[in-house]
Amino acid sequence: MRQDLITRLNDNPGLEVIDRDFAHLFSSWFNRGFLVLVRMSWSSPATILEKIIAYEAVHEIMGWDDLKRRLDPRDRRCFAFFHPALVDEPLIFVEVALGSDIPASIQTLLEEEAAEDFADPAVAVFYSISNCQEGLRGISFGNFLIKQVVEELTKEVPSLRTFVTLSPVPGFRSWLFRALGCGELPYLSEAQRNQLDKLRDQGWSEDEADQDAVQSAILAAAADYLLRAKDRSSRPLDPVARFHLGNGARLERINWLGDTSEKGVRQALSLMVNYRYELRDIERNHEAYINHGSVIASKSVRSLLLAPDKSRALVPAQR
Repeated sequence: MRQDLITRLNDNPGLEVIDRDFAHLFSSWFNRGFLVLVRMSWSSPATILEKIIAYEAVHEIMGWDDLKRRLDPRDRRCFAFFHPALVDEPLIFVEVALGSDIPASIQTLLEEEAAEDFADPAVAVFYSISNCQEGLRGISFGNFLIKQVVEELTKEVPSLRTFVTLSPVPGFRSWLFRALGCGELPYLSEAQRNQLDKLRDQGWSEDEADQDAVQSAILAAAADYLLRAKDRSSRPLDPVARFHLGNGARLERINWLGDTSEKGVRQALSLMVNYRYELRDIERNHEAYINHGSVIASKSVRSLLLAPDKSRALVPAQR
């Protein structure tokens, strides 16, 4: 019923009061205390696995072989929240890769073969989080899911020390070209602006020389977008950033050519971001974000910021 209602809100703003009632009701019905965490595997019921394929919202699952690669090997995990009244309908799920390094590229992570020697992985990477039920829009499960999965993985794999995401930057490209059109971004030179304007018309060049020409400008603009761009509530403009920073993560790294798929280029000019969950800092980071709107970021990200005179901005790192 709420999913149908949401499709009518734009044309019938008077229905918003009913939508608020639904959201209040579902917040109680889908309270964390009722949710059950389930590890999905290749032996899970086929009806549920089909829904995992259908509901994947970040990196499309290309059939059963692709799904098996994400579920079956020792270096992959998938966890989902279920409600006891909806035993065959996942509410949200997260896909995890275990390894030795923080990844910078989703294509490398998804295409690499399963590790034959899986001794003592140190890094857990959350590379896809998908909400499954449109009717539960605005009902937050993701923060609980990540925290509980971290607890489960820590118990199962004691060698894990680092928990990070490999996340999309869905609003970056549209923000960048809107800012260019308004004459903003004073730290970019005229040459850099012209190079970026070409990307607006031509899409994305596969020529490495063209990519190198725009790399520094795109990374500087991305740092500006993630660290400085705010919405009307003075929160980060990027929805993925709001989610992870609100959970207490740190903006760790911006990855050039992190997602070269058509979707990755269309949304973020190929960029992906690592957010790091440092267990000892999560609560402090969360409070700094909620109370002061602070974007906690690593020194490497802040070093990408450029001052208006195109010199490096001396912005202290927040650890």
